[in-house]
Amino acid sequence: MHVRTARVEDAESIGRIHTVAWQVGYEHVFGAERLATMDVEERIARWRQRLAGKGDAIEGIELLVVEDDEREVVGWAAAGRPEGDDTLDTAELYGLYVDPATWSQGAGAALMRVTLERLADRGFHEAILWVLEDNPRALGFYERRGWHPDGTTKIETFFDVPVLVVRYRVELEPAGASSTST
Repeated sequence: MHVRTARVEDAESIGRIHTVAWQVGYEHVFGAERLATMDVEERIARWRQRLAGKGDAIEGIELLVVEDDEREVVGWAAAGRPEGDDTLDTAELYGLYVDPATWSQGAGAALMRVTLERLADRGFHEAILWVLEDNPRALGFYERRGWHPDGTTKIETFFDVPVLVVRYRVELEPAGASSTST
């Protein structure tokens, strides 16, 4: 697995993975019928705009992709400063999605490792993320990598379904302390 910074030409893969990961990963929460309404072309267009620095692009975001041995993009992660939060040393993992066809093959772990290394190298001391409480696969993935719930929850609505999301937190290694950073 090879992790690199995303480029505009990755928008199609990112949009497709974003859509299919939701459709497979959240079917038990939202139902296949609701998830089938997701517009992959709209997601691709939105990611293309973001990667080109237009639309709702967020300055300072780390947007990474992971490629398999054939150099096909099989996952992506986005992280940066929490929206609306001026905490100087806390970052947020906005999303980490891997093509379900490649789950449990190391892509998510590689993305997580490099994303957290880059955040630490930017001076962040900890990171947070929000995850659906009813997402045992993701919860286990995060917990195996040192993340833990910090007790903060909120209700969000997707597809007209209110769901409980929980905040997880992890400490980051100081910048330059990682064995793979240069």
